[in-house]
Amino acid sequence: MSRPVAAKAALAAVRDHWAIENKLHWVLDAVLDEDRARARADNAPFNLALLRRIALNIARSEPSNGSIRGKIKRAAWDDAFLAKLILQMR
Repeated sequence: MSRPVAAKAALAAVRDHWAIENKLHWVLDAVLDEDRARARADNAPFNLALLRRIALNIARSEPSNGSIRGKIKRAAWDDAFLAKLILQMR
């Protein structure tokens, strides 16, 4: 059964849902191409999803201006920047 919901409460619920979608799921797909992941066996999908979220959080915590995609690419190309990202986790 459903019950009536105030318009403001419904709006807040919808905005909360889309905030999660826009801050996490969309970024994981757009930046890390998560929807095209081919891992299907055993724990691989869960493990790789966890690693993607860790990488995303590390890139977000890096204070320089720039896109998440740019930071991830820079970490792939620049070992010093990658080391900086890994060491900042402490």
